[in-house]
Amino acid sequence: MDAVRVALLREVLAGTRWPAATRRFATSLRSSVVPHGGGLLLVGTRAYEPWHLAAHLVDEAAWSGRPELAPLLVRHRVRPGDPAHLAVGLGRLEGAGRGETLLLVAPERPDGGLLERVHDARRAGATVLSLGSGDPEVVGLAHDALTVEPPVPQTTADGASGIDLDMVQHLVSAAAGENGLPTARGRLRFRDRLSRLADQLTSPPPARW
Repeated sequence: MDAVRVALLREVLAGTRWPAATRRFATSLRSSVVPHGGGLLLVGTRAYEPWHLAAHLVDEAAWSGRPELAPLLVRHRVRPGDPAHLAVGLGRLEGAGRGETLLLVAPERPDGGLLERVHDARRAGATVLSLGSGDPEVVGLAHDALTVEPPVPQTTADGASGIDLDMVQHLVSAAAGENGLPTARGRLRFRDRLSRLADQLTSPPPARW
């Protein structure tokens, strides 16, 4: 999802908690990985692997000049012949510790084995973030959590309703890359200017009295 579409989605969701909530969570993510030079581990549940979030974070890492945002996708099932970047199994979590960030994306309750690994990683000093259904045990393990309870009704102007976990992941990844580079004396980066321009172009005209 490019900057213009993200800006449109934010406009649709204006007045809801989502623009601010996803920016807040993205700030937690960026604040955790950037000072440590990376170390972002991304893991889902057995039934849900966050492929799209991994890809979007890789894109944001490149576009924002923050390579620390690029995650290592940790998978439940690794097959022989998988390329190296897709061949990292759950055993990687056993070595997670201080200076690393574990982002758990869980649209449903994770199995006990994964929860135990996340708990061990936190005890070893890793920062744990969670994005998902708000399972109490998962939220209790996380230093910061963003809950997307299915379904999440949000009525839009055209009568459509619902914001799902995929949409929230788009907003989080885009916000994580925002302001990734220091700006020079009030100058905005190109993607920030593009997002602001999209906001202006899609805003209704001022009322005439």
